Amino acid sequence: MNKKKRVRISDIAEAVGVSTATVSRALSGEGYVSEDLAAKIRSAALDMNYQLPQNLVNQKVLLAASHDAMVDFQRNQFTTYVLQGLHERAKSLNIEVVSYTLQTDNMVDRLQEKAASDNFIGVLLLTVDDVLQDIAQAIACPVVLINGDDPDMHLSSVTPCNRSAAALATKHLRNLGHKKILFLTKSGRRTIKRRKEGWQDATQDKLDASYVIEVDDWTALSGQKAIEDAIDRKMNFSAIVAAADVLAAGALLGLAAKGRRVPEDTSVIGIDGLPQGEFLSPPLTSVAIPMQDVGASSLDLICEIVKYAEAKITMPVKRIELACRLTTRASTGAVKVL
Repeated sequence: MNKKKRVRISDIAEAVGVSTATVSRALSGEGYVSEDLAAKIRSAALDMNYQLPQNLVNQKVLLAASHDAMVDFQRNQFTTYVLQGLHERAKSLNIEVVSYTLQTDNMVDRLQEKAASDNFIGVLLLTVDDVLQDIAQAIACPVVLINGDDPDMHLSSVTPCNRSAAALATKHLRNLGHKKILFLTKSGRRTIKRRKEGWQDATQDKLDASYVIEVDDWTALSGQKAIEDAIDRKMNFSAIVAAADVLAAGALLGLAAKGRRVPEDTSVIGIDGLPQGEFLSPPLTSVAIPMQDVGASSLDLICEIVKYAEAKITMPVKRIELACRLTTRASTGAVKVL
């Protein structure tokens, strides 16, 4: 009686018509493979009775979202796209993501109790503050921060490179001849502070603190009022870097209300790269954040930590920062020569 031939990765690659490296990435969750192709590869592997990595199949990951994350979820698509990338990657890996909204009462006990239940292989913390990061260090299973970072490097994290994103935006304006560049933002989370640092890195001229305009809330109305007030105070600026697309949209409204043309009189650039920016008037130049990749990479990192743990190896804490790209549209132009 002939022994049944063991299915190899090369057999799956031949069946699907891709490289063995692509099959390996799709099955391990390490490295990028499109969700459609990964699903096709996994389906072929199952049909061929290939033994999938057991630590990835039918396991559970707890996704704990903060109040700030839920507020963002209700206002714009940033969190939506992060979660979309996360859930698509989880589906391709046959991992269940269980969502949990953090409450203000008994937050410490509730999070630790939840994390200890149902045999979760790891916990993903979405947009959390420093207090929750301290709590997370006591959780027994692996923890990864999504859209945040731990300054003490006790916890691994995945985030866009916010500092370079803002520097990229500011350098674009500098290359167009702008020197007096406002930074429109809201104080608070460390990720946004990184964007302010990027603006500072690229301004070159020593702009004083008056060129940082703080808003009360992450809304277009707040951005509009802040820019109208800056114009009323006779501030001298030719361009605006907004810490988020929603504030950039408000800046466009504020400039229009005060009779300033964009980009002829003032250029505006946002950071996020949300699709609605294309439909603003004028269409918004923005630095696009790889939002879906942030979500997918967070799950990949949890899986990597679990693999190390199963091999009884402590994986070094990682801070993964994903590169962003500039999308140029009509809201930026050369500085006006007087």
